[in-house]
Amino acid sequence: MTQIHSLQTDKSDLARTRIVTQTLGELQAGQALLKIDRLALTTNNITYAAFGDTPHLRYWDFFPTDDAAWGHMPAWGFAEVVSTTVEGLEIGERFYGYWPIATHLVVEPVRVTERGFYDGSAHRLELTSAYNQYQRNRTDAAYRPENEDYQMLLRPLFITSFMLADYLEDNGFFGAKRVLVSSASSKTAFGTVFCLEGKDIEVVGITSASNQAYVDGLGCYQQSVTYDQLESLDASIPTLYVDFSGNAELRQRVHAHFEQSLVHDCYAGSAHSQDHISEQKLVLKGPQPQSYFAPNQIRKRNADWGPAEVTRRFNEAQLSFIKRVSDSQSPWLQLETHQGLKAAQPLIDTLVNGRIAPIDGHVVTLD
Repeated sequence: MTQIHSLQTDKSDLARTRIVTQTLGELQAGQALLKIDRLALTTNNITYAAFGDTPHLRYWDFFPTDDAAWGHMPAWGFAEVVSTTVEGLEIGERFYGYWPIATHLVVEPVRVTERGFYDGSAHRLELTSAYNQYQRNRTDAAYRPENEDYQMLLRPLFITSFMLADYLEDNGFFGAKRVLVSSASSKTAFGTVFCLEGKDIEVVGITSASNQAYVDGLGCYQQSVTYDQLESLDASIPTLYVDFSGNAELRQRVHAHFEQSLVHDCYAGSAHSQDHISEQKLVLKGPQPQSYFAPNQIRKRNADWGPAEVTRRFNEAQLSFIKRVSDSQSPWLQLETHQGLKAAQPLIDTLVNGRIAPIDGHVVTLD
């Protein structure tokens, strides 16, 4: 009998968590049990929880609980097979993927290949398939054992960054001469800007006064301004707004300041707000916000280039990004490890309340 310990989140108060223990019986035919080894926790995980009930996202539905008021906040990381009834999976094999914050997960592997498998559990069939895929480490061309912590911290964000940069370039930056990026210190934001290096476009970051030195130190933005300095920017330059903050007041100020020079408003995330853009009833001048969803651009490029070429380009960019972020002489990210579910609880509270320094990368180990 296996004891499964999981950290559950109060859906009405994301900083409030509890640890629940359940006993697992024998596996059924078609099931496998994986022991979760390590997970990354970032503001991205809080976004999953905040938008958990949004109809087209449904993040709470991936790992349901027995109590509708409590949910499993999803996280990216690594796990190993400890028991399986499925041909093609071996005990001890290690996989990267999307997990609950828990010690174990029972999956129903389907479409098992050299690359990995998909969880075919009935409750996941209607959910976004990209989150149901689990990749074997031994066949992952971008996997490096020494990069595990960086991979799980950055890959889920960097796929958004990589495809967003491609989406903007694919659309000719909507005619803009400047890209204006909010929450410029966030990993997804500077990952996007990293992918835009060498492009013929000015990139300006908006950040807090406390994070401005960090943003300037990255060296990938041509300029940064604090939130209260937004109106100091030249409003005559055709500007594309990439919104990683989700802040409604800031969005109104951007539209009011740039007016006809604002060519596109791309809503890419919500680091500062737990309200989805669809819930923000704003009257805005100029182009209305358009939500960006990475899987849509992935599907387009799969058709344009073929899945193998998409993967090759992404892997190359990811390895380059990790190399830059982990540079010992001038790191963009410093790792901090937390042991066990109890240590994850105060970390989640800190993330929910925005008390994380941008240079910190937080890893939870579950050995």
